[in-house]
Amino acid sequence: MKVLSIKELAGVLKATFIETGRAETECTGIGTDSRTIKTGDCFFAISGENFDGHNYLADAFAKGAACAVVEKDIETQDFAGKSVLRVRDTVKALGLLAGWYRWLAGFKVVGITGSAGKTTTKQITYHVLSRFFRVHCSPRSFNNQIGVPLTLLGAEPEVDVVVTELGSNHPGEISYLTRIARPDVAVVTNVHPAHLEGFGDIQNIVREKLSIVEGLESGGVLIINGDFSLLVDACRAGGLRFLTFGKSEGSDYRISDIYSDGHTGRFEIDGVEVNLPLAGSGNVENAAAAWAVCNRFGIGVADFARAIQTLPGISMRSELLRLGTLTVLNDCYNANPASMKNALEILAAIEPTGERRRIFICGEMAELGEHAERLHAELGKSIAVAKVELLLAVGPLAKIAADAAKVSAGSGLQVKYFEDTVSACNKLHEF
Repeated sequence: MKVLSIKELAGVLKATFIETGRAETECTGIGTDSRTIKTGDCFFAISGENFDGHNYLADAFAKGAACAVVEKDIETQDFAGKSVLRVRDTVKALGLLAGWYRWLAGFKVVGITGSAGKTTTKQITYHVLSRFFRVHCSPRSFNNQIGVPLTLLGAEPEVDVVVTELGSNHPGEISYLTRIARPDVAVVTNVHPAHLEGFGDIQNIVREKLSIVEGLESGGVLIINGDFSLLVDACRAGGLRFLTFGKSEGSDYRISDIYSDGHTGRFEIDGVEVNLPLAGSGNVENAAAAWAVCNRFGIGVADFARAIQTLPGISMRSELLRLGTLTVLNDCYNANPASMKNALEILAAIEPTGERRRIFICGEMAELGEHAERLHAELGKSIAVAKVELLLAVGPLAKIAADAAKVSAGSGLQVKYFEDTVSACNKLHEF
């Protein structure tokens, strides 16, 4: 982040001083977690569901924080000589600062949203672009009203491109985030039934994802998955200008000759073979989205194909781990029907050898509202199709999936049920 004096920071935030240290003192970074604050950082006290940053002001200053931004009343005598700024809402203030910094720094922004594949698409895009530009992205899934501002503010002034993902579990969230990030390239990876508890139906999800255009920079481009007719039709109905990627005839960034096994993927772009060190057709789709973005920055298909070959595994997203004699498919981030289907597809493609067998440890898909039971029952049918031999179901909704899987698979499937994760972990060694 560009170095700012506390006085400059207060001006950007339209903040008032509760306690005033040396206003000319410089802030060299931004943080919201007192445990990771570094000397010179500005600590934003965020009030969350589980923690309240206002309770950790002393810890932040002890770590060397240059100042703190608060929204609540504090005991001023505890912070004599420290710089404490007061705003109406610390989360909104963080967004205000990030939007200002994005305008000041002048880097290009790639904003990625969608029901699934945001993080993987972000990491592929970052990996390839960083071979040609100075690129910044968050190492984690920072895609909400705190994470997106922190991603932007974490970019050094000399950065050329920031790649960020924009997530949402209720209407209006992407609209807010895109107005902060103001992407030059906006991507919608796909639309699937996810967070239905907050959205109600797939049409509301489409509207939410496409609201990313509300912050699109003048001259910016919207890129969508052309294999999803709901997206294409909504863009046309809304009079939006857009480009497409996908397998469909007529896609602006078309991929073909797709192959995927349990370990890697392969496809072609304009006759050039691209080898992807990630498994599953879902990751081929993510790579196609990344190709569309990279080409907008002038990267040719040959350079893209060379760069993507060295892509490292992505933590908890279809991540293949070797643990002794076990092969573990670690797909443990927030699940929805699309991500579950992709994980099962990869598991089915890994052929067991010797005494090995396919085991699926199945957690629950959250935030599906009134559709939860139906979608878990449909998941059970997919489990049976994937030729799983042992299913370990964790949680009441996963039991619905297990019951449906047992009906579909018959005697070929062994099922064990656990009420919670701790119970499952304590028994894993038995299987």
